[in-house]
Amino acid sequence: MTSNWFPKRWPALHPDHIQLYSLATPNGQKIGIALEEMGLSYDAHLIDITAGDQNDEDYRRLSPNGKIPTLSDPNGPHGEQIFLMETGAILLYLAEKTGQLLPTDPRERIECMQWLFFQAAHVGPMFGQFGHFLKLPAEKSTDDYAKQRYLNESKRLLAVLDKRLEGRDFIMGKDYSVADIAMCPWIECVDIFYGARDTLALGEFKHVMAWRSRVTSRPAYQRGIKVCAK
Repeated sequence: MTSNWFPKRWPALHPDHIQLYSLATPNGQKIGIALEEMGLSYDAHLIDITAGDQNDEDYRRLSPNGKIPTLSDPNGPHGEQIFLMETGAILLYLAEKTGQLLPTDPRERIECMQWLFFQAAHVGPMFGQFGHFLKLPAEKSTDDYAKQRYLNESKRLLAVLDKRLEGRDFIMGKDYSVADIAMCPWIECVDIFYGARDTLALGEFKHVMAWRSRVTSRPAYQRGIKVCAK
């Protein structure tokens, strides 16, 4: 790709600003929250995955995997435009760019990244599959094995997170970080969108629920979850 390229279907309103191509799913919300929390200037472009926008040829130039969100920064490393997919990579890039929401101490920094990867590798995929099978119409489900498997794994992951949050305000202690931003939208999703509060017994994970309240009460969080909403 050449420098300062923008998809024709989603032209940049401010070519010198970060460009976010997304939808307000849990994964999409992460980046909206981070951008708001960091106070960065950006243009937001709604990518309607229910209408197949992710299959647009120009979008595939941004995201070869055809998933949301994708971010373009015209002022990337060495002053050159950069295109990024995968929320973990985007969050780390923005944290490095701004010097925000990522510890500076080397030990704490890698520990924060550990929890960010825990979300990307485990919480997101497992919660997503749990929700898929929970919402699957009865006529498409041949047995309860998959539903039970993802339910059990989701509860196990909640227990891991609950233990981590015991005695801590946020995942990294007193400091809010990209790990919290990555994690919280998925907790909200399984409760509100999937309606699984009782199925997952969310109320039993008291440290998770207290942390969730602290995170969602942040003004930037509330602004961020609305970015690229349909």
